[in-house]
Amino acid sequence: MSPLPWDSPETTRWRALPMHAVVRPSADRLPLDGRWRFQLLPTPQAPLADRWTHLDVPGCWTMQDFDDLHGVGDLPQYTNVQMPWPELPPHVPAANPTGVHERDFDIPGEWAGRRIVLHIGAAESVVIAEVNGTPVGHGKDSHLAGEFDITAASRPGERNTVRLTVVKWSDATYLEDQDQWWHGGITRPVFLYATDPLHLADVKVTATAEGSLEVFLQIRTTERVLPDGWTVSGMLHTADGFAELAAALGDPADPDRISDFLGEARLTACIPGIRPWTAETPHLHDLTVRLHHPDGTIADESRQRIGFRTVEIAGADLLLNGVRVYIRGVNRHDFHPLTGRVVTPDDMRADLHLLKAHNFNAIRTSHYPPDPALLDLADELGFYVVDEADIETHDHAHEIADDPRYLAAFTDRVSRMALRDKNHPSVIIWSLGNESDYGANHDAAAGWLRRYDPTRPVQYEGAIKDGRWDSPQTASDIVCPMYASIEQITAHRHTKPLILCEYSHAMGNSNGTLAEYWQAIESTPGLQGGFIWEFWDHGILQRTGDGRPAGPAAPDGAYADGVTAPGYRWAYGGDFGDTPNDGNFCADGLVFPDRTPKPAMAEHRELAAPLRLELTGDGQVLVHNRQHFRDLSWLAAEWHAVECHGGVWTAPARLPQLAPGAGAPIALPSNLLPHGELRLTLRVTTATDLPWAPAGTLVCSPQIVLREDRRDLLTRSGASLGEGPVALDADGLLVHPLLAAPPTLSLWRAPTDNDRWGGIAARWQEQGLDVLERKPVAAEREGAGMVVRSVYVTGAGAVIRHEQVITPLRDGLLIEETAVIPDTLGDLPRVGTVLETVPGLDTLDWYGQGPGETYPDRRASDPVGHHRAPVDDLFTPYLRPQESGGRHGVHHLTLTGPAGSLAVHLDAPRQVSVTRHRATDLAAATHHDALTPRPGCVLHLDAAHRGLGTASCGPDTLPAYLVGPGTYRWSWTLR
Repeated sequence: MSPLPWDSPETTRWRALPMHAVVRPSADRLPLDGRWRFQLLPTPQAPLADRWTHLDVPGCWTMQDFDDLHGVGDLPQYTNVQMPWPELPPHVPAANPTGVHERDFDIPGEWAGRRIVLHIGAAESVVIAEVNGTPVGHGKDSHLAGEFDITAASRPGERNTVRLTVVKWSDATYLEDQDQWWHGGITRPVFLYATDPLHLADVKVTATAEGSLEVFLQIRTTERVLPDGWTVSGMLHTADGFAELAAALGDPADPDRISDFLGEARLTACIPGIRPWTAETPHLHDLTVRLHHPDGTIADESRQRIGFRTVEIAGADLLLNGVRVYIRGVNRHDFHPLTGRVVTPDDMRADLHLLKAHNFNAIRTSHYPPDPALLDLADELGFYVVDEADIETHDHAHEIADDPRYLAAFTDRVSRMALRDKNHPSVIIWSLGNESDYGANHDAAAGWLRRYDPTRPVQYEGAIKDGRWDSPQTASDIVCPMYASIEQITAHRHTKPLILCEYSHAMGNSNGTLAEYWQAIESTPGLQGGFIWEFWDHGILQRTGDGRPAGPAAPDGAYADGVTAPGYRWAYGGDFGDTPNDGNFCADGLVFPDRTPKPAMAEHRELAAPLRLELTGDGQVLVHNRQHFRDLSWLAAEWHAVECHGGVWTAPARLPQLAPGAGAPIALPSNLLPHGELRLTLRVTTATDLPWAPAGTLVCSPQIVLREDRRDLLTRSGASLGEGPVALDADGLLVHPLLAAPPTLSLWRAPTDNDRWGGIAARWQEQGLDVLERKPVAAEREGAGMVVRSVYVTGAGAVIRHEQVITPLRDGLLIEETAVIPDTLGDLPRVGTVLETVPGLDTLDWYGQGPGETYPDRRASDPVGHHRAPVDDLFTPYLRPQESGGRHGVHHLTLTGPAGSLAVHLDAPRQVSVTRHRATDLAAATHHDALTPRPGCVLHLDAAHRGLGTASCGPDTLPAYLVGPGTYRWSWTLR
């Protein structure tokens, strides 16, 4: 089999039909998804074998098990910037996997005489379509549908055969270098539909917040001339009933008309008192438009749900319906750990429900237009969408930006996106693509877009990159930088809205300083938010036995709660033998590959909460409505009062009726204790079932501190001095029946992804922090206790002086520690104590922030309270093992189990972690299947712990969260 080259003269006439936004009823649709015959060839020119295997469509062949008849062995490959081959644009490698998909189908006999269209939702990267052996079309955009008129090649009432040949690499692949797995296959649904020869060619809706509605229609016929007397009609379904639209037809005698077979019409209406669409109040209205034959019968029909809203820029403000809104967004790829790029409407709905439940209100469709079903859901559930064109030329960005050979592709991809998605109220901004430098091709695409749709702003990061935020350019109405620091965004003189297109890179244990970003955004005119990078960890479920993707046939139970079952693991770049690759840089999302939220999701939920509490100087508590368009009536609340030593009680809370942006006092519970530390948490939930969450779903949990316990450690812990003795071993280390390893100084952590990719871990290794050696100096008795002085030497020779003063208590020990860090160690992971327990201490109770993981620069999510969890549940299984499981602001903790009870009280709220892994265990493993949990607990008590930052791609943590040289003192009781 030798498919024609896609750029040959023979195929240039196989053009896809013009993109459109007509939404037809599904009655005249024939789905073709399912099991197809399949062969994977090594090149487009290779001959077919005599027999076929089978494959699911839609489906990536890189993710499915099939009989590889030609031995191609094409598996997923991950690269970030670099292309998978060394050739230069527009050349492609000779080895070019080509999937031939074929199936038979019956076309209904009643479709005879109708126009029949083949719809291919998406294919990577070139698709050549044939019906009954006749070529009918080809397409090159991997993320937009291609439609082909197959009427002449079809046989209604008979058996038909369709063949779709998908070629993996093409000149267009250089436009799709998008920091994700490379796949091959048909990734969105395939179907046929039929229309009358006289049909709607396009429907363009403009609906403003004031109630003005205009619908522009294009009408085509497959006959030579439009019939005289065709008409159109329209009906809008509103909350008050129906509104009929007034029609105005194009004059067929107009000498400026487009052609004899293309007509135009306009439908208009003004709907007073219409309920506008916003992400908070996503009011939709059903619009039906019809095209009629001269005799009045219906020739074609389009039904869409529309929203009335207005987007504009005024100075440095992006306004929706005249209101300045914050963009609390996330970047989202199409991804599934079993199917790769293939996602179902149920998958997409689950994505959006989870985002809504964590108070996100915006999505950037990185870096291509999504399945239309996603935009339908965004319209319905309420999200602001930056719709991004399928253009990223990262590895060859500079040369392609001005390359006239790619001009048509730029304008084609941008225009087809806008033609398809223009009627979605959720789409408030168009994006020209991503990381493709800036050149004439962008200006050409932006020019077309502004002319076609002046109702939305256009953005493109490449036009303002490298700090050129105010440079002359015509491609971006919004300053949309990537990974700019807080200092940069607050220091800028804002003449346009600034919305970060990417920030707070979520790779591994990350998203430090997200709270500080939002403090800056909410207090600086011109700043309006941003899109966290990104939603998904792109870990593919891999069978460890044969190293292949588990694929759609993976059994139930192969993964759960972010963790894989034995025999499986989450794979990243290089795990399939793919070269070149960029390792685990694809594991940079807010959720694990199975959509289990990471701790940073809870951080965002709290920072983007619809209400906040404020404790005023006179002791009054105010509640503030932080929304833009709605009151608080959709919320319910309950007070949780927490006392340091165990008291927890609840009381009803009544939220005041507040307009958006307003604040008012809220009544406090009447039964508060009159003394001791006291914190009040307002647990806010959904009051009723919502489309995205059932009643009782947590929305936020703001906390205020009414009183703090400032007593000393012994008084707070209820301990009293004892008479000893203190048991030490020959090296002066503490001996205790519940400790398997004594408390020693700890300065290192298993590097996080930010530490590794940001170069921080390499500095620590150069300083030898990972090989700390203790040298005892002296152990002296002091009263009933002991003073143990030690010197710790790093692998690079730096000397740290350390002292432990161990004093017996009636039921335990008081341990007071001092560490002197020399000036040569300017940036440490931590300073604190590490110890290990015997087996049999399996449950942790603690008073501090929780229940989730928190760190010094990511701790807005979890209020201080009394928490309990199995030790095995405290560790966060980031795809590559690293420092995790920490809890910030811990006052005291208790480990219990068959071995007994071990309690620790701290002199101040400290960073604590309790896991089954030493830091060296985590650092040595690249995947979790290489980790063996220790039988006891590894307990870290940190006097200081470095922040997480986002240095894998973006700024490091702020100076306030660094751990530098100096003298550190901390104390704790062991009871």
